Amino acid sequence: MTQKEQSRRTRRLIVEAAGAVFAEKGFNGATIADVYQRLGLTKGAFYYYFKGKEELAQAVLASQIDEVGYPLVPRSTRLQEMIDAGMLFAAQIHGDPVVQGSLRLSLERGAHHQDRLRPYRDWIEHNRFALSQAKDCGELHAHVDVDSVAELFVGAFTGIQVLSEVLADWSDLEVRTSVLLKHILPIIALPGVLAQLDMAPGRAERVRADFERIRAEQAEAQAEAQAEAQAESTKTEPGKAEPKRAEPKKEARGATPDQMAATA
Repeated sequence: MTQKEQSRRTRRLIVEAAGAVFAEKGFNGATIADVYQRLGLTKGAFYYYFKGKEELAQAVLASQIDEVGYPLVPRSTRLQEMIDAGMLFAAQIHGDPVVQGSLRLSLERGAHHQDRLRPYRDWIEHNRFALSQAKDCGELHAHVDVDSVAELFVGAFTGIQVLSEVLADWSDLEVRTSVLLKHILPIIALPGVLAQLDMAPGRAERVRADFERIRAEQAEAQAEAQAEAQAESTKTEPGKAEPKRAEPKKEARGATPDQMAATA
């Protein structure tokens, strides 16, 4: 592992530990020591990566959507791609401490007040982009106001995830998300598109399996391409002459008596 890779890994571990601490104690209750002591780091090592608690909270909040690629897996409809992102996020909330920490930070007030707005704005923009694509592809009713629906999804999901945390510690969040989608999508999606959509509980696992399969295929293709390129580089270029071999040096010999007489 290179130094750059090690540095990136350490930073990621700090963010993960911070997510767990913020999820347990909130911004005001958490301390920097809670984070670096959990990892067995020194205070100096921590400050090499982050200036303080506010910057660390910002990194945890940003991770909520920064690491969500879109689309995770290309689908036949833009609405399915949007559903996949939402269902996978709902599943991550139940078991990912970084996501749990970011949710708590986004719901409570503290010195990070300006930063806590970011996840909401990012998800609204994410939804607006997905819905705009869906409308351009003829998947939505003509009356649909993309901006309003983008905010509606974020507001509704925020409400059901809070309810799920209080009632079931997020264990039923994917089911609640499925119910939400089944009530909103018939209002905005054309009937022919709606019939194709999969928003049933368990969708997150199917998306994750497809994503891992595609990533493995891409890694295999990349490895094959690198092997082929390396093999080509070792071949002799066509028309290129083979290097000449050096002639062996002849050993010097002494003159014979006859040669000496001939030169006398």
